Amino acid sequence: IDISREDAGEQHGEGEWLRGRIECTVKVTHKTGVEMEALSGASVAALTIYDMLKALSQEMVIEDVKLVQKTGGKSDIGVVC
Repeated sequence: IDISREDAGEQHGEGEWLRGRIECTVKVTHKTGVEMEALSGASVAALTIYDMLKALSQEMVIEDVKLVQKTGGKSDIGVVC
Protein backbone atom coordinates (compact mmCIF):
# COMPACT_ATOMS: atom_id res chain seq x y z
CA ILE A 1 0.00 0.00 0.00
CA ASP A 2 1.44 3.35 -0.95
CA ILE A 3 0.48 6.20 1.36
CA SER A 4 1.32 9.77 0.42
CA ARG A 5 2.48 11.72 3.50
CA GLU A 6 1.33 15.28 2.88
CA ASP A 7 -0.12 16.27 6.23
CA ALA A 8 0.23 13.32 8.56
CA GLY A 9 2.81 13.82 11.28
CA GLU A 10 6.40 13.63 10.06
CA GLN A 11 7.30 15.67 7.05
CA HIS A 12 8.67 13.81 4.03
CA GLY A 13 9.66 15.08 0.63
CA GLU A 14 6.85 16.00 -1.76
CA GLY A 15 5.59 12.96 -3.62
CA GLU A 16 7.38 10.58 -1.26
CA TRP A 17 5.50 7.34 -0.55
CA LEU A 18 5.33 4.97 2.35
CA ARG A 19 4.72 1.29 1.71
CA GLY A 20 3.12 -1.34 3.86
CA ARG A 21 2.83 -5.10 3.69
CA ILE A 22 -0.14 -7.18 4.78
CA GLU A 23 0.23 -10.88 5.46
CA CYS A 24 -2.62 -13.29 6.12
CA THR A 25 -1.85 -16.80 7.37
CA VAL A 26 -4.48 -19.54 7.36
CA LYS A 27 -3.97 -23.01 8.81
CA VAL A 28 -6.40 -25.92 8.77
CA THR A 29 -6.28 -29.55 9.77
CA HIS A 30 -8.66 -30.71 7.03
CA LYS A 31 -7.51 -31.89 3.63
CA THR A 32 -8.68 -28.81 1.76
CA GLY A 33 -7.05 -25.66 0.49
CA VAL A 34 -7.70 -22.29 2.04
CA GLU A 35 -5.88 -20.12 -0.49
CA MET A 36 -9.01 -18.13 -1.30
CA GLU A 37 -9.63 -17.44 2.37
CA ALA A 38 -6.07 -16.13 2.81
CA LEU A 39 -6.30 -13.96 -0.32
CA SER A 40 -9.71 -12.65 0.75
CA GLY A 41 -8.43 -11.87 4.26
CA ALA A 42 -5.46 -9.89 2.93
CA SER A 43 -7.66 -8.05 0.43
CA VAL A 44 -10.22 -7.07 3.06
CA ALA A 45 -7.43 -5.85 5.36
CA ALA A 46 -6.01 -3.68 2.54
CA LEU A 47 -9.45 -2.26 1.76
CA THR A 48 -10.03 -1.50 5.44
CA ILE A 49 -6.76 0.42 5.67
CA TYR A 50 -7.63 2.26 2.47
CA ASP A 51 -11.02 3.21 3.89
CA MET A 52 -9.49 4.50 7.12
CA LEU A 53 -6.86 6.62 5.32
CA LYS A 54 -8.79 7.89 2.29
CA ALA A 55 -9.36 11.26 4.01
CA LEU A 56 -5.57 11.80 4.04
CA SER A 57 -4.95 10.89 0.44
CA GLN A 58 -6.92 9.75 -2.59
CA GLU A 59 -3.72 8.55 -4.30
CA MET A 60 -3.29 5.28 -2.40
CA VAL A 61 -2.82 2.14 -4.47
CA ILE A 62 -3.44 -1.46 -3.48
CA GLU A 63 -1.24 -3.73 -5.55
CA ASP A 64 0.30 -7.19 -5.76
CA VAL A 65 -2.25 -9.29 -3.91
CA LYS A 66 -0.75 -12.74 -4.36
CA LEU A 67 -0.34 -16.16 -2.82
CA VAL A 68 3.22 -16.37 -1.52
CA GLN A 69 3.32 -19.87 -0.04
CA LYS A 70 1.07 -22.92 0.21
CA THR A 71 1.86 -26.41 1.47
CA GLY A 72 -0.22 -29.55 1.27
CA GLY A 73 -3.05 -30.44 -1.06
CA LYS A 74 -2.33 -31.26 -4.71
CA SER A 75 0.68 -28.94 -4.99
CA ASP A 76 3.01 -26.76 -2.98
CA ILE A 77 3.51 -23.12 -4.00
CA GLY A 78 6.49 -20.94 -3.10
CA VAL A 79 8.11 -23.55 -0.87
CA VAL A 80 11.89 -23.85 -1.04
CA CYS A 81 13.00 -27.41 -0.31
